[in-house]
Amino acid sequence: MIEDAARAARDLPAVPPAGRLFAITPASVQLYQVGVHWALGDAGAAIRTGGQLRPEQFTTAERKGRLHTDMARAWWQWGKPEQTAQSLLAAFRVTPAEVRDRPSMRAIVEELNRSHAQAAGVRELGRLVLAGGPRAGAG
Repeated sequence: MIEDAARAARDLPAVPPAGRLFAITPASVQLYQVGVHWALGDAGAAIRTGGQLRPEQFTTAERKGRLHTDMARAWWQWGKPEQTAQSLLAAFRVTPAEVRDRPSMRAIVEELNRSHAQAAGVRELGRLVLAGGPRAGAG
């Protein structure tokens, strides 16, 4: 079904017209593909699909954060702690609560800290997420 959605979305504009009830773009469908792939255990396909996406293709912080968290899940599933940490740091910069408050993301951060503390970005991520670093809206 996600392949059917991707085919249907191919001809949609990259930026939806103003006033459209649902802002569906080819990039938004591709983002759902990333989630479908990692959920089915195909981290490689998720990473290939997500690697074609850029945060600028999404208009909301929630969608930008979702790109990064879905990519983090795929990298984690593939056993790549450094890429996982970098994706989670990118997500934290856009939507801190998605990383800090979502149990599944926090669990990855905790495991990164336990098992991969030397990987690039892991200590910073732990400081921000586990030690209660800067919170959204904090001055």
